[in-house]
Amino acid sequence: MSGFSTAERRTLFAISGAHFVSHLHILALPPLFPLLRDAMGVSFLELGLALTVFNVVSFFTQAPMGFLVDRWGPHRVLVTGMMLGGLALALAGIFQEYSWLLAASALLGLANSVYHPADYAILGRDVAEDHVGRAFSIHTFAGYLGGAVAPAFMLGTAWVFGLGGALVAAGLLGPLLALPLIRPALSERPAPPRPKAAPGAPSVFSAAVLTLTVFFVLISLSAGGVQSFAVSAWGAFSGLSLASANIALTAWLALSAVGVLAGGFIADRTRRHGLVAAAGFGGAALLILVAGLVPMGVVPLTLVMAASGFLTGLIMPSRDMLVRAAAPPGQAGAVFGIVTTGFNIGGIAGPLMFGFLLDNGQPQAIFVAAAGFMGIAVAMALWQEQKRSRRVLAAAE
Repeated sequence: MSGFSTAERRTLFAISGAHFVSHLHILALPPLFPLLRDAMGVSFLELGLALTVFNVVSFFTQAPMGFLVDRWGPHRVLVTGMMLGGLALALAGIFQEYSWLLAASALLGLANSVYHPADYAILGRDVAEDHVGRAFSIHTFAGYLGGAVAPAFMLGTAWVFGLGGALVAAGLLGPLLALPLIRPALSERPAPPRPKAAPGAPSVFSAAVLTLTVFFVLISLSAGGVQSFAVSAWGAFSGLSLASANIALTAWLALSAVGVLAGGFIADRTRRHGLVAAAGFGGAALLILVAGLVPMGVVPLTLVMAASGFLTGLIMPSRDMLVRAAAPPGQAGAVFGIVTTGFNIGGIAGPLMFGFLLDNGQPQAIFVAAAGFMGIAVAMALWQEQKRSRRVLAAAE
């Protein structure tokens, strides 16, 4: 944390805590699916519908929430979202009925839509330029950490307090970690109405922003294919055991988190973030192809996946810096709200596509598709970098 002022550290810890909660809440339900099925008398398909409801609501509300962040204030919106997410899980735990679970999923989707617009608006505004890349990386790492501890936290609290107690405990984390944000939220004032933009002024719906939205879709599709279907695919085409396949996947996830922290230092030392993204994704795509097309034992597979995960995580801070650079002044929340809908699009479409490939006896196609999406992302990152270089040259002339 060297280089950060006391105020910046305070902000970074608070916002990272919020991101930790957001990812834990996203993964709060899946570890409990067997218990929820028995308690509510529903099928896994019906439980899967709850996740679909979450993604659909988040998709439709994330971009509008970004505009609300810029208008109403990021701290106020963030605290409201954390309280709402906590309330949603608490209600699901108290009533333990399927209808309440669907309602809680909808509320969680709405709460989830505040995090990226609000978090990045605060960090981009309150952290100095020379280390905002590291701030983004720590923030992203905190989210990875929340997702990593979610299964153990949910199953552990369910074992101690029961199913309802686990959901209530997860819900209470929202208000608890919102406490450091309440004081700045109370002192925040709404921004004045934005005057009508002059002709030719930068827009939140610029070509750069829309391109980055597609970029986020590609990231979601590639990562989702590996994270959700790699274990099943390895077992289908190479006979790898469930335990061995999960070891390789865990290495990919763990080294992704390490790569995120390393990527923060790189993001602070270069302005050529498009090249960083292209190089990282290019290397990761090649390694994913090797992991999916070449049968190998658990040790070499784990090493290949660890390297791919590190490169995947390495580009995340540079990815966020590209979005920040595309945002017009005072509209970071709106831009992050727009581009991160790409995660929801990928989360809705990806499982259907990859599941179809697996059901139709094409397990290796999952890795080819994931690498292909990464390859398209490489091309888009290089295109963005080329456009940036042209702008720099034009400004220098």
